[in-house]
Amino acid sequence: MAKNFAIPEGSGEAMEENLAANINYMVSHQLHNTVMNELSESYKAPGNCASLEVPTVNPMVWASMTPSMRAQEMKFQKVLKLFSAAVTAYGRQMENLEMEKIQKDTLGLLCNAFYEINCMRKVAIRPIFHPRFASLCQESG
Repeated sequence: MAKNFAIPEGSGEAMEENLAANINYMVSHQLHNTVMNELSESYKAPGNCASLEVPTVNPMVWASMTPSMRAQEMKFQKVLKLFSAAVTAYGRQMENLEMEKIQKDTLGLLCNAFYEINCMRKVAIRPIFHPRFASLCQESG
């Protein structure tokens, strides 16, 4: 009966214990920078997936950013690079296969996370623009 109280509200069905332990560890510890860079380089965005390219800031805009905005932008780019590599690796694994619902859902969630982070970085940059040009940093697309 006590185990019923240990399940956080809104949790889904339990998964295999070893896999769950690995996931719990990995989401609470950072990869070594060398491993992170190697993985990111191993799974560069495909040439026909331009939307997976990590966006960069225009040099003139970069020069107008405060040091804290630059640091934040660099973090956004780092996370987007990891998501791009993850989507690419997953996509390569699924190439030429008939994807099942859970695989389509996984790809959709990964891509939406990339999209949402990219929207967040645009919103973070928007304050440096003259109001007339702020629409260049719309949350969408």
